[in-house]
Amino acid sequence: MEQNLTFEQLPQAVTMLTKEVSELKRLFIEKQEQEPTDQPEQLLTIQQAAEFLSLSVPTLYTKVSKSELPVMKRGKRLYFSRTELMNYIKEGRKKSNAEIEAEADAYLSDKKKGLNNGK
Repeated sequence: MEQNLTFEQLPQAVTMLTKEVSELKRLFIEKQEQEPTDQPEQLLTIQQAAEFLSLSVPTLYTKVSKSELPVMKRGKRLYFSRTELMNYIKEGRKKSNAEIEAEADAYLSDKKKGLNNGK
C-alpha cells in the first residue's frame, strides 16, 4: 500500500493523518472510560452464585452449612465474592499424570540428596 506523494500532496496527506490519529486517540480514551481498571469486588447473591457455579440454590445452602464455600453473611442474607468462588473452582483442579510424575521425581530426588548428605 505504499504510495508516492508529491510535494504538493504532502500538506493534504499530513492533514488526513492528523485527523486519523485524533480519531484513534478519541476511540482509545472512550474505550478506557468504558472499562475501568479498578473494579470493586463484585458480590453475588445466593441465586447469582448458584447460577455462576451451575448449582442449585439448595446445594449452595448445603455447601455453606458445611463450610465448603467462602461466604459473607449480613443479617439473614448471604453474599459471595466472585473472585473467591473462582478460586474455589480452581482449587478443585486435578493434576495431570505428567504433573504428578514430575512432583514424584522431584520428591525422590530431594530424598536421595538428603540420604547422600548423611553418609
